[in-house]
Amino acid sequence: MTDLELLAPARTAEIGIAAIDCGADAVYIAGPEFGARQAAGNTLDDIGKLCEYAHRFGARIFAALNTIIYDDEMERATEMMLRLQDAGADAIIVQDIGLCKTAGMRIPLHASTQCAIRTPEKAAFMESLGFSRMILERELSIDQIRAIRSAVSCEIEVFVHGALCVCYSGQCYISEKIAGRSANRGACIQACRSLYNLMDEYGHKLVSDKPLLSLKDLNLKNRLAELADAGVSSFKIEGRLKNISYVKNVVRDYSLALDEIVQRHPDKYRRASFGRTTGGFTPASDKTFNRGYTELFIDGTRGKWASADAAKSMGECIGTVEMLSPDKSSVKIRPFCSGIELNNGDGFCFVSRGREVTGFRGDICDGLTIKCKPVPELFEKAVLYRNIDTAFEKKLETEMPSRYIDVMLEISADTGILHVKAETEDGRLWNGTLGENADPAMNPDKMRETVISQLSKTTGHYRFSASPFTARQMPFLPVSAVNAFRRKIAEELDKSPCNAKPLHISDNTCRPVLQPEILREMSSYKANIANSEARKLVTSLGAEHPEPAYEIDRKPDAELMRTKYCIRYQFGKCPKYHKEKWPEKLFLENNGQLFSLHFDCRNCEMAVKSQPSPLFRK
Repeated sequence: MTDLELLAPARTAEIGIAAIDCGADAVYIAGPEFGARQAAGNTLDDIGKLCEYAHRFGARIFAALNTIIYDDEMERATEMMLRLQDAGADAIIVQDIGLCKTAGMRIPLHASTQCAIRTPEKAAFMESLGFSRMILERELSIDQIRAIRSAVSCEIEVFVHGALCVCYSGQCYISEKIAGRSANRGACIQACRSLYNLMDEYGHKLVSDKPLLSLKDLNLKNRLAELADAGVSSFKIEGRLKNISYVKNVVRDYSLALDEIVQRHPDKYRRASFGRTTGGFTPASDKTFNRGYTELFIDGTRGKWASADAAKSMGECIGTVEMLSPDKSSVKIRPFCSGIELNNGDGFCFVSRGREVTGFRGDICDGLTIKCKPVPELFEKAVLYRNIDTAFEKKLETEMPSRYIDVMLEISADTGILHVKAETEDGRLWNGTLGENADPAMNPDKMRETVISQLSKTTGHYRFSASPFTARQMPFLPVSAVNAFRRKIAEELDKSPCNAKPLHISDNTCRPVLQPEILREMSSYKANIANSEARKLVTSLGAEHPEPAYEIDRKPDAELMRTKYCIRYQFGKCPKYHKEKWPEKLFLENNGQLFSLHFDCRNCEMAVKSQPSPLFRK
């Protein structure tokens, strides 16, 4: 039986609790420091409260401590790991391999996606260091994931939804180059979402003011069954900076999708936590922040992955502008499909003739007519998107689903006393009696029905189901007494922790056999080797001593990122796949800064490098 885990992001403990309520089996969240999103830190008290809530359902909390760590921070970082463990965290997500030997750790370490795990050899190496879970690169195909699964015994986690970095994770230095803010230190400026000009070696602009490095968002909801069959056990949603409505909506959507897989294969799969989530809003991921969706490289084939017009969320495409008032304050929509309902306060956007994404609010929406403040850039036949659906956002806020642990109550009668055995779905047991010293019921059948009915209700986070029983003599029990007994059962069950399903824990006894490519990787500076502990570790394993830790290669033509995405393929100018070709030498320009593009066609990869000076040919 394989446990399938839906892993949700949480910027705050409140968002984490909402994710649990919407069906998440686990939540990842950053502590006070050393998280890869500086703006998403939380206190240890916050982490503790979230852990307490999650553990009611056997759900897990994974603390992200996934920046690189410098020598003068190692003591503080290892202390933070131990404090997160004491706060109740179930695992720590780590990038820096210098932390993998931290003394006193009893909980698993998960190798962050920043560790750039995209081969079976790298996965086996990381497992040999003691990591119990591999969080894989996003650019892998099903076949590559399956190959990694066969090479390791640890858990496999993959991203299935959310924003995509254009670069291989953990190996992006463009933010540090441009602004001195390191992505591997949690301070990424998201340079991949900026606008660039694409230029040839003569300085001619081939493309102007486009987010040329910005990818669409990942959406693999329809591929979850294939991923599970390939050996994936944890399905991760990106979004530690996303708001609560995003997390609620996407988590609920994917939780229902995983439930369908479990229902189709009850002898093969089960959910990794307990408690069924029912009721509430109907999820719709298209209505939540997204840049358009892609399945990326999951099939091992290329596609048009870039969000070519905008790095922002456009929302759902609803139609075109059919008619405009002279002052452009009244808009008539021609919808793309029937059933479109617009609401007062909805947010809309479009791409202007100047190729800028422009947004506006609909003050009054009457049928397919929008009245708003004048929008000078709007024009007839413009494609209109709705990026804020106020009615849907209201449902996300007010129509929350409920999550309950199922409890079966087995009742038997003995000379006017009821013996009740309670068993939770996670296996906790409690036995009690009801009706001692009570008078006999005048109507035993009606009393029995009352007991079954009143015990078969919800209390706290438990949903009770009392089984039918027979009794020749029933005690007379006021409804208040039966309800009080049900509450007592809940209190007694709370005294025992939920029997959470075990996490994989590495025995950390295997000595790695390093493949040549891993030796080469470990011998050169990588983002997860930034301190003396990490350098000593890889040197002891047979790699040459890595260079002193620094954030970026200081050479004039240093490689700033490497990516599976290719600009030439995106625009139909790839020499391998297309008839039309662009020149070999191409450059990106942003606010006077120039970056050269290099195309590794053998591996079907593109690299972005520093360009020392804008020396264009004449």
